[in-house]
Amino acid sequence: MLAPKRTKYRKAHKGHLAGKATRCNTLSFGEFGLQAIEPGWITARQIEASRIAMTRSIKRGGKVWIRIFPQKPVTKKPAETRMGSGKGNPEFWVAPVKPGTMLFEMEGVTKEIATEAFTLALHKLPVKTRLVTRAELIL
Repeated sequence: MLAPKRTKYRKAHKGHLAGKATRCNTLSFGEFGLQAIEPGWITARQIEASRIAMTRSIKRGGKVWIRIFPQKPVTKKPAETRMGSGKGNPEFWVAPVKPGTMLFEMEGVTKEIATEAFTLALHKLPVKTRLVTRAELIL
């Protein structure tokens, strides 16, 4: 699963996901893309599950790019713990996603195959998404 090799700080603030994505919001590598249309956190497990679903669907043909990376640690305190006594320990990693962020890109397959692969992938994700093609962006 994806996780940073090292970070400057062990624990991070929650932050906020206000506004639209200003970077990573266009197709850079592939012919087709899966774009988020609502904000949210996507965990490393969800990214990996989506990647596996897509690559199995296209039967190892074409190429897939993952445009997001889980760089924020999420902490949790043990169950039935009293208030206070500090922040919990990092449990998993998430990628904060704003509306407009390109999540995955794909090339080397037909539009039908790409649509089917992205449909399988979006069922694994906690945010609403849409399919984007390079032809649509040129218009």
